[in-house]
Amino acid sequence: MTTIDTDLVDFEDATDRYDPVLGIEVHVELGTATKMFDGAPNIFAADPNTAITPVSLGLPGTLPVVNEKAVEYAITIGLALNCEIAESCRFARKQYFYPDLTKNFQTSQYDEPIAHDGWVDVELEDGEIVRVEIERAHMEEDAGKSTHVGGSGRIQGATHSLVDYNRAGVPLVEIVTRPIPNVGKRAPEVAAAYVRTLRDIFRALDVSEARMERGNVRADVNVSLRPTADAPLGTRTETKNVNSFRSIDRTVRYEISRQAGILDAGESVVQETRHFHEEDGHTSAGRVKSDAEDYRYFPEPDLVPVAPSREWVEELQANLPELPAARRRRLREEWGFSDLEMRDVINAGALEAIEATVVAGASAQSARKWWMGELARTAGEQGVELEELAATPAQVAELQKLIDDKKINDKIARQVLGKVLAGEGDPGAIVEKEGLAVVSDDSVLTGAVDQAIADNPDVVAKIQGGKVQAIGALIGPIMKATRGQADAGRVREIIMEKLGVQG
Repeated sequence: MTTIDTDLVDFEDATDRYDPVLGIEVHVELGTATKMFDGAPNIFAADPNTAITPVSLGLPGTLPVVNEKAVEYAITIGLALNCEIAESCRFARKQYFYPDLTKNFQTSQYDEPIAHDGWVDVELEDGEIVRVEIERAHMEEDAGKSTHVGGSGRIQGATHSLVDYNRAGVPLVEIVTRPIPNVGKRAPEVAAAYVRTLRDIFRALDVSEARMERGNVRADVNVSLRPTADAPLGTRTETKNVNSFRSIDRTVRYEISRQAGILDAGESVVQETRHFHEEDGHTSAGRVKSDAEDYRYFPEPDLVPVAPSREWVEELQANLPELPAARRRRLREEWGFSDLEMRDVINAGALEAIEATVVAGASAQSARKWWMGELARTAGEQGVELEELAATPAQVAELQKLIDDKKINDKIARQVLGKVLAGEGDPGAIVEKEGLAVVSDDSVLTGAVDQAIADNPDVVAKIQGGKVQAIGALIGPIMKATRGQADAGRVREIIMEKLGVQG
């Protein structure tokens, strides 16, 4: 049972009186076939303790071997973040005891990272650009996973713990920022946007699935407060393993409010790790934060230095794919979207869906109409992301083609989309099965027009008297009689022909 702090300062008040500074450490699991230092498979959701080898467990007499593909992915990430790539670097042993690392140390990099001194530009929701400086990106291995049984699922109050070593040894790159100043009230937004930017880069590079819900990407969020922007940095806390954008935002907000309360009371912030609680958005103390010397780093004696050739680095640089920021600029120009329209698409998480729908044959504007309209509304009602909806971009493109080919109208299309979302099949098959195609047969429409004219003599008189816009009052009953399937354009033409008027 954790205690929620009561002396919290309102976020707006806290950021009026204190200057927040961020620091973010992002861990990304690399999508290699095998682990960082051994041939055990790097797979998700295998049965516990089956994706292991003696090296994974650090058994006596075992020797690690560096995964070349992991080094390639680490260099690629460094290049995408505008980092310098080390001509030579080496691994170190980070000494600490955790039950999920049986060898009692983590193989990481300390003073010789693979990449260093970079930067990345982060775009906020209103288009403002914040440049975040990268101190280093280094390679290391992941730890296993502990599951605490009983109580709240945390170690406090648990009856016992289980350890799964499948994740032990999975290759990681840890990206560490320099202090991020001058963020003010936008600190929560900047933190979440920065991690989202990295997630998108990882996916573009194809170095990781980068699924935060699986822990492929997770962030340690450092927050400190100081009285003014020119004062020395305050004492920071580090909230560990935050794995969603919303949780990152909430972590920063809570820590700013909590630390402001401590400083207002004349007390000192403790430098410590903290845990984020998803259920109510508060953080709780973990352990007093260790400094580098506490880990007693020393060079890993079983691994030779990594010295990537300049030719290899240049080849990787030349083969970098189009990165997300450049891709967004290109697509905005190709699609003819305004800056505001493009920002709305990005903020809604609809960019990939719209792009795939355009590739499947729809126009950019029609794809945007569906994903930002009916589908966004449905996702909101269901509380899911757009990509989790049952409708695929190919189905949305097929739906739009049915409209473009005048086989269905917009009203019927919305009905069809509802059936697609319910898992009833593809749009074309649903239209055929349900008999929902637009009725454009004159023999059918003429009868409905004749009936509407006979039933509404007052409307007919207005039309023939020059109020052509009154035709809408006849089209309504006809659409109702045909279950909305009449071709409204052809119905209007028939009415005008029969009444001898011109539009």
